[in-house]
This record gives sequence, structure tokens and C-alpha cells, in this order.
Amino acid sequence: MQVLLQISRLIDQFNESIGRFVYWFALLMIAVGTWNVVGRYVGRTVGQNLSSNVLLETQWYIFDVIFLLGAAYTLKHNEHVRVDVIQSRLNPKQKALVDLFGSVFFLIPFCVMVIFYSWGAVSNSWAILETSPDPGGLPRYPIKSLIIVSFLLLILQGISEAIKNFAIFKGILTPEIEDPSRRSLE
Repeated sequence: MQVLLQISRLIDQFNESIGRFVYWFALLMIAVGTWNVVGRYVGRTVGQNLSSNVLLETQWYIFDVIFLLGAAYTLKHNEHVRVDVIQSRLNPKQKALVDLFGSVFFLIPFCVMVIFYSWGAVSNSWAILETSPDPGGLPRYPIKSLIIVSFLLLILQGISEAIKNFAIFKGILTPEIEDPSRRSLE
């Protein structure tokens, strides 16, 4: 079990570093969005176009990066939306069993399905070097590739969560007292 917990730690560290890197994209997205708004209105005043389709699409692509690469980080921190009608009444071992079941039978198979069904669209996008149909639009194939990367990261984090939940269920790990959604790996 210790080897599995070490694998879980490595996955957690990997997704943590990606999540912390993606933090900075939020500031970049705000800066680009601000420029788009200010540029539109100042541009009208001075009679010069200070925004473009490239900047508008850049803003959307940055949002895509945040959403797609931040999903596994969000799962690691147990910050996904969840309905706690039943789970709030369960003890830690029961919660761990429910989460283990959800990871193994719902999360991981769903991620595999998304990768399987998006593979063709992503491959085709690369084959034709797809770009946006808007004038001056950006290439779409790199951002479409992040769909596959995102769901691979979610599979990895799902495996990590399954390992931790199994360890909690077996009594090897205990949930942290102040925040039961975070598990201690010590």
C-alpha cells in the first residue's frame, strides 16, 4: 500500500504544480480582457482600432487553459461542485467508500470516454492545422489538444483520489480534522 501512496503523492505533486502554474493565467486573462474592453472604447475615441479578433480569441483560449488544466487541481482539492444530501451524513470511512466508488466507476470511465470520442476531432484538427474562421483567427488544434491532456490529468488525479480513499477506508490514512475533504498522506 505504501508504494500506491507514494504514486498518489507524485500524482498530487504533479497536478499541484500544474494548478499553481495555471493560477497565473487568470491574471493574464484579466489583462487581455481589460485591454479588449479599454481598447474598444479608447479606440472609438481616437478613431483607431486597438483590439482585434486575435486578442478576443486569446482571452477565450486562456480561459480554456485555466478550465482544462485546472480541473485535476480542483479535484485534488475537492473543490468540484457536489450535492451533499447523503454524503454529509456519512462517517469518513463511508465517505471514502462513496468517493472510491465514484472515482473508479464514474470519473475514470467518463474521462476515458471523453478521450476516446474527442481523439478523432483533435487528430483531424491537427491534420488540417485548423484555424479559427474569424479574420486573423488563431490556430485551434493546440487548444483542442488540451481536451485530451485535461482528461488524462483527471484520470491520474482520479487514480490518486481512489488510492487515498481506499487507504482511508482501510484505516491507513485519516482525513484531516479541520477540512475533511483534504486527506493527510503523512
